Amino acid sequence: MGAAGRGREGDHGGRGPRGQRYGRGTAGGVVLSASERPGGAAAEGDERVGEFWRELGLPGLIDVHTHFMPERVLAKVWAYFDAAGPLVGREWPITYRYEEEERLAVLRGFGVRAFTSMIYPHKPGMAQWLNGWAADFAARTPDCLRTATFFPEDGAAAYVRGELAGGARIFKAHVQVGGYDPADERLDEVWGLIEDAGAPVVVHCGSGPAPGKHTGPEPVGRVLARHPRLRLVVAHMGMPEYTDFLDLAERYESVHLDTTMAFTDFAERAAPFPREERGRLADLGDRVLFGSDFPNIPYGYAHALEALTRVELGDDWLRGVCYGNAARLLGL
Repeated sequence: MGAAGRGREGDHGGRGPRGQRYGRGTAGGVVLSASERPGGAAAEGDERVGEFWRELGLPGLIDVHTHFMPERVLAKVWAYFDAAGPLVGREWPITYRYEEEERLAVLRGFGVRAFTSMIYPHKPGMAQWLNGWAADFAARTPDCLRTATFFPEDGAAAYVRGELAGGARIFKAHVQVGGYDPADERLDEVWGLIEDAGAPVVVHCGSGPAPGKHTGPEPVGRVLARHPRLRLVVAHMGMPEYTDFLDLAERYESVHLDTTMAFTDFAERAAPFPREERGRLADLGDRVLFGSDFPNIPYGYAHALEALTRVELGDDWLRGVCYGNAARLLGL
């Protein structure tokens, strides 16, 4: 899950996956060099990722919830996680704490055919700068879907219009970190532009891992009441308000859910998915998308996939979640 990029910069050396020592990267982030990775594996089970999608007969994976961002911003995000900041609230080791090129190599090595650069501002004046970086990143990273973001501020509609015209494929909104009401009137035109363009927007609007002033189903429900065709992708399946966000998805046929962190051991300890709601996931099967939160996850990538099998909805459901549904939504 996202955390605010307000942590201190500095040397955050410590222990990485399997206890390896890590040190500083060029931008102040903590990284583990390729030579330090035992057998080239970043985490236990990484070798099983390819087996997972091949056994399903898929050409690979589509991951709608991955974070690539400017290095100095990512360093601050990692520092925030390291400090278990208020929006995190618990120990949260970063498993894939590598330089950008190595993170890309790891993701591609998993067989991820398309992914995102989920960026998000926490203050006015930040979104346009992040959008510029993301546009450049997508231009030099063909398998990354050009991602954009916004903030409730004067001029937001103008720069979102420009992002859509420039080729943005998907948007990210982080209500928890941004601390804003998604129904803020300054965003009404923004939502309308995205709705008319048919672009998906991944929104962290649930109250996990810690509630915010405007998290929960009610604020984003007001947005949907005004923009019922909005292709809203509820991040983390709305954790922990799963039932409420399933209700929204049933009410609005354009609402999707991403699986980011859901069903994993880490999430189940704090916010278990209600077993009695699994049948509703079957009914919404074509609107559930795989997301991982890579690289900021406290476990291996394979676990995020294998946890989906716990839902026990069968291989067709898994094939849709891990590839087909996102391919259709994003026109891939």
